[in-house]
Amino acid sequence: MGNCLCKDTPGLYDIEPYGSNNHAEAQNTRIPEPSTDSCSDSASPSYKFPTLSHIDKLVLETLGSLDTLVDNDHEPPPAMLKLNAIADKEDGWIQVVNSMVNVIPMNNPLGPSVIILLLDDCPLPSKDSVQKLSNIFQFPYIRGQMQITTTRQRNICVVLGCIAEKLAGPSSIAILSEATLDYLVSNLRKDVEPYVMLYSLIALEKFAQTSENKVTIKKRLMAEKQNPLMELEKWSTETHYVRRQVGFCAQWCLDNLFLMDGRKYSHDSVDVTGINVMLNTKDVSEYLKISPNGLEARCDAYSFESVRCTFQVDSGIWYYETLIITTGVMQIGWATKDSTFLNHEGYGIGDDEFSLAYDGCRRLIWYNARSEKFHDRPCWKSGDILGCLLDLNKLEIIFSINGVPLKPCIQVFKTVRSGFFAAASFMSFQQCLFNFGHIPFKYPPTDREFQKFNDYATLKPEDKIVLPRHIYLDQLRRLSVREDSCTICYDQRASVRLLPCDHRGFCQRCSKQLIECPMCRATIEEIASDNI
Repeated sequence: MGNCLCKDTPGLYDIEPYGSNNHAEAQNTRIPEPSTDSCSDSASPSYKFPTLSHIDKLVLETLGSLDTLVDNDHEPPPAMLKLNAIADKEDGWIQVVNSMVNVIPMNNPLGPSVIILLLDDCPLPSKDSVQKLSNIFQFPYIRGQMQITTTRQRNICVVLGCIAEKLAGPSSIAILSEATLDYLVSNLRKDVEPYVMLYSLIALEKFAQTSENKVTIKKRLMAEKQNPLMELEKWSTETHYVRRQVGFCAQWCLDNLFLMDGRKYSHDSVDVTGINVMLNTKDVSEYLKISPNGLEARCDAYSFESVRCTFQVDSGIWYYETLIITTGVMQIGWATKDSTFLNHEGYGIGDDEFSLAYDGCRRLIWYNARSEKFHDRPCWKSGDILGCLLDLNKLEIIFSINGVPLKPCIQVFKTVRSGFFAAASFMSFQQCLFNFGHIPFKYPPTDREFQKFNDYATLKPEDKIVLPRHIYLDQLRRLSVREDSCTICYDQRASVRLLPCDHRGFCQRCSKQLIECPMCRATIEEIASDNI
C-alpha cells in the first residue's frame, strides 16, 4: 500500500532531516512562473484556469491530507484529483510541477515521494512541455544571479529524475541538455548541500536508463579532474545520514551504471567475514538496491520494493535490529514465504495475511493491508534503532524504538505460526541497515532470552556475493537451463500445475508468489502437483 502514499500521519512537518543546516526558505524568491495566456482552453469562456496560489494550496493540501487515507481501498484525496485534472492541460502540467518545486518543504520526509506520486499520476508530458519547464528552471542561473533555496534545488532534481524515468528513449535524450547535465554534475561537489547532491545523483541514474544518455553522462563524469563518484562513494559508511545516502548511491552507480577502468567492484573488496545472514538477493522485488555486504537496502523507484532475509525461523524467540537511515515510509517486520511482493500495486510487508510490519513514519502497525494506530510517540528519525522481536512461544511480536518496547502484536498468528523471515518494504527514497547479530545489538531485549539469526545460520561463500544487476543477468543468460526448469526462477524443477487454467512450468516456491497465472492471467484457485 506504500506506493499510494496513503499512510501518512500528523506531525510530519515537525521532523527536521538529519544534518540539515541550510534550509531557511526565502519566501520572496520564487522560480519564474509560466504564463497562463497560452493555455489551450483559455479561449473557452466556460474555462477558468486556476491561479498559481490555488495550485500551491492544492499541492500542500495533498501533502497534508494523506494521513486520512490508511487502507488500500481508499480513493486519492480530492486535492490530488484536482491537480490531476489541471495537469491534463499543457500549461496546467507545467504549473503543477512548478508549484511542487516551490512549495514542497525540505522538512517533510514524504516530500520527494509526493512529487513522484503526483507526476506518476499526471499525463505523460510532451517534449515541448518539458522544454518549457527547463527554461523556467534556468539552470545557468541557479548558482548565479538567482538566489534559489536548497529546498527548491532539491525539488528540481527530484522532478528531473521523475521526468527522466517517465520519458525513456529519444525524449529522455532531448531533455538531458548540456545545461541540465552541467547542473546535475556540478551538484556533486562536496560543498553542495547533501540533499541536493543526493537527488542530483538519483536524477543522473534515471537519465542513464536510456543507453545514449548513459554514455553521455559517463563521458561528462570522466571529463572532471577526478570522477566525483569515486570520492562520494567513500561516504557510504558515514554517520551523517544524508551523506551516507549519497555514498550508497554513488557506490551503486559505479557498480551498476558508470563503470570505471581499474576500479574493483564493491563486492570484491567488502569484508563479509562473520556475516551469516543477509538480505536475500534471490528473493527481492526488482528495483530494490542492496549493499555489497547484503545488510543495507534502498529504494529509489516509484514502486514499493520488498525483501526477505536468507534465514527462516520456525520456533523459539528471535530478535534483530534495523538502523533507520531515512525518516519516510518503510514497513519493517516479519513475513513468511507465502507473503507476496506486489511492488507496482503498492503491496509489501504487512499488506497480506502472512506478514506483519511496523511503520514508524506514520506510527502504524500493518497486517492484511489494514493499519492500526499504534502509539502517540514521535515519528522515527534518522539514527533510531528499530528492534524486532518474534516470540513463537508466546505467539507475539514486539517492536521497540531505541529500546523502548511497544505493545505486543498478535494478528499474524491467526494465519501462520512458523516459517518467518525478517522482511521489509520501502517507499521511494528510503534506506535502512539491518543487524542480524553479526555485531552486538544496541538495545537487546532484557525481559526474555532470545536467539540471533547469525548464530544459527550459514551461507556458502558464493551466496555472500551481492553481484551488480548487469553481472547477475549476464550470468543467468550464460547458464544452461534444464528443460524441466521453472520458467520463473530457472533454479528449481517445474513441479506444479495452476488450476483451473492448467498451465505448467512453475516450481512450488515460485507458484506460492503468484496470484494470477503468468501465461493467461487467470486467477489461481488451486496449485496441484504435476507428475507429468
